[in-house]
Amino acid sequence: MAALPARAMAGKPVKGRDVEIKTADGTCDAYFVAPATGKHPGVLVWPDIRGLRPAFRQMADRLAGEGYAVLTINPFYRWQTSPVVDAANDFGDPAIREKLFGYLKQLTRPIVETDAKAHLAFLDAQPEVDTKRRIGTTGYCMGGAMTIYTAALNPNRVGAAASFHGGGLATDKPDSPHLLIGDTNAGYLFAIADNDDKENPEEKNRLAAALKPSPHWHEVEVYAGAMHGWCPPDGRAYNEAAAEKAWGRMLELFKAELA
Repeated sequence: MAALPARAMAGKPVKGRDVEIKTADGTCDAYFVAPATGKHPGVLVWPDIRGLRPAFRQMADRLAGEGYAVLTINPFYRWQTSPVVDAANDFGDPAIREKLFGYLKQLTRPIVETDAKAHLAFLDAQPEVDTKRRIGTTGYCMGGAMTIYTAALNPNRVGAAASFHGGGLATDKPDSPHLLIGDTNAGYLFAIADNDDKENPEEKNRLAAALKPSPHWHEVEVYAGAMHGWCPPDGRAYNEAAAEKAWGRMLELFKAELA
């Protein structure tokens, strides 16, 4: 698809384009953005349940300005192209929420791995990506578990995973995502919403225990006063101070593990 014009962000000038990624199940629409010159570490972004939309493009542009080649995908491409939520499809509409949660139920680990394999390969095929440096991945809400699946899928390639108000990360079930952490070779950031912690206070402990043996950079923190969904700037729960703190911790993770 046609490239979008370069934009000057706070850091490096960046250039983005809409892309299509061939997977084993179809064609995923996505947004790829990187600094306008040079090669840089790749980052795969798994959005929250509202999917690929202007707010996540804005976040991708900002991360690219920090020196990363960023791919933000539409996780629901099998059923609908992005944006899945817009002025005509408000997330506040019960029918829209029911539809999106129906999509989410179908995103099992094997499905996510099918997509992650294609997305990682796409990143490594882009001239803006430095394949000598490892890839990072970030996930929001439902995307949190997907970062662990991605890191476990290719531990030699994925070096950092950051989850923001992730859901279902560490349960007492035998297929809990956190049980895969020991099979990965990545640093981790788990930024947990205050109200999520109150509903499931044991999750942070399970995550911390899984990370304890790791030699890599890792951090598990409950963000006091920050409600589920506080990071994307278009969310009702957006908390700028807490979002900026989490953003800074993500950059520290990437600095440590994607060098």
